[in-house]
Amino acid sequence: MKSNKIYQVSTLQALALGYTRPVVTVQELLAQGDTGLGTFENVDGEMILLDGVCYRAKPDGSVANSEGSAGVPFAVAGFVKDGRKFKIEEKQNIEAIKQELTLKVDEDFGLNSIHIARIDGYFNTIQARAGAPYRSQHVTLKEILSKTQKDFRFEKLYGTLVCVYYPDYMDGINASGWHMHFLSEDRKLGGHVFDVSMRSGECLLQKMDRIEIQLPREAAFDTYSLKEASQDEIEEVEQGNR
Repeated sequence: MKSNKIYQVSTLQALALGYTRPVVTVQELLAQGDTGLGTFENVDGEMILLDGVCYRAKPDGSVANSEGSAGVPFAVAGFVKDGRKFKIEEKQNIEAIKQELTLKVDEDFGLNSIHIARIDGYFNTIQARAGAPYRSQHVTLKEILSKTQKDFRFEKLYGTLVCVYYPDYMDGINASGWHMHFLSEDRKLGGHVFDVSMRSGECLLQKMDRIEIQLPREAAFDTYSLKEASQDEIEEVEQGNR
């Protein structure tokens, strides 16, 4: 049986506490998966991996291709081409989409497993965010985003939601539940999604049965007390519950 691995860079606890130094490069990350999401060194924008290409969403919602040498402090990636396909009808908000995805996961008895999904479709509205670079150490992600985050809204466009699901027992390693980033069909707009209204779409859902975590190698990582990361703050900044 073929094994599907999800590759993760660092932990969400470390990012939440302000560890935003590079752990791997974009080039190294792309060797581990063609689909995923994350951020860049010093939280310089939102990362979307799609079709083996890495994109950076900027604070104005515009998107550019990322250089292979760019540093990555936190990300997840995997290969999804062999996943389960199904259609999704009109959904009025992000919670309805999450419920539909969770139902499909549950149908395959997969609630204790990690999943990556991509939803290609037509979107009525996308509410999203991206941050600007903020060089710091031991400054929490919530505080960084309070200084740099810009929200924006897209309307009536085709594009792709990249969605990652982690089970609740992995809280801290990553955010439990669904986490979504968006990229427009023309690859010009994108960001971290807070809410979305979708007319229709087609989903490719891949269950992952292995996880590999690349922890930071430098000594500074060991100065962080990861258990002190606030789960409320993690949920607030990663799941969009502000």
